Amino acid sequence: VRLVESGGGLVQAGDSLKLSCAASGRASRDYVMAWFRQAPGKARDIVAAITWNAGNTYYSDSVKGRFTISKDNAKNTLLLQMNSLKPEDTAIYYCAARWRPYIAADARLYDLWGQGTQVTVSS
Repeated sequence: VRLVESGGGLVQAGDSLKLSCAASGRASRDYVMAWFRQAPGKARDIVAAITWNAGNTYYSDSVKGRFTISKDNAKNTLLLQMNSLKPEDTAIYYCAARWRPYIAADARLYDLWGQGTQVTVSS
């Protein structure tokens, strides 16, 4: 299975952006797909996560109410709709998969990563 992100770019504060993560394969049991982000000099932090079959979701406090995680089962694609973007949202955004049915916030518990896509929000 491979994960390939797309949709990053340079936007202004208050704008919206939608990220996509295309998965080349699929696990046989329920699993978690998540978005993480990493700003220069900072740790890789979870943004949002979803259990693929059950549809349970998780959002970090910093994005709750602004970002929405979703999935397109037919296209095997993970999505992240980002609204009301702020300069502090600037980071490389990574898609990740965890071959367990329970959401975890620790990046070390994820098994597969995409290459990342840069999101830059100017003030």
